[in-house]
Amino acid sequence: MNTTLDTRDSATIVMATGRLDFEASDPFQKELETVIAQAATRHAAVLVNCAGIDYVSSAGLRVFLVAARSAKAANVALSVYSLSVAVKQVFDVSGFGRIINVYEDEASALAGVGSAA
Repeated sequence: MNTTLDTRDSATIVMATGRLDFEASDPFQKELETVIAQAATRHAAVLVNCAGIDYVSSAGLRVFLVAARSAKAANVALSVYSLSVAVKQVFDVSGFGRIINVYEDEASALAGVGSAA
């Protein structure tokens, strides 16, 4: 799994590509924890662009769960957007849409950050 970061005034965007499986889950979790901690100091949101994620295992879902808990504790809004059909199905079946805000695209996610402010 590869990630790149893009910082905006009100959000840090994490662009993730690859498979979020057992092997990738620990490094991705550590990166998200770092991004969330940095966002907390800037009073910014964290948005995960999932367009490049083609697979999420249960270990990958755990990453999002832990990140959601960390974000909540740090008072940081955490959202995901641009989920592929397969990843969206996993989120829907597992109920993660009730834990993390899910948006169709970046514009919607950024607007969601603005409305939460």
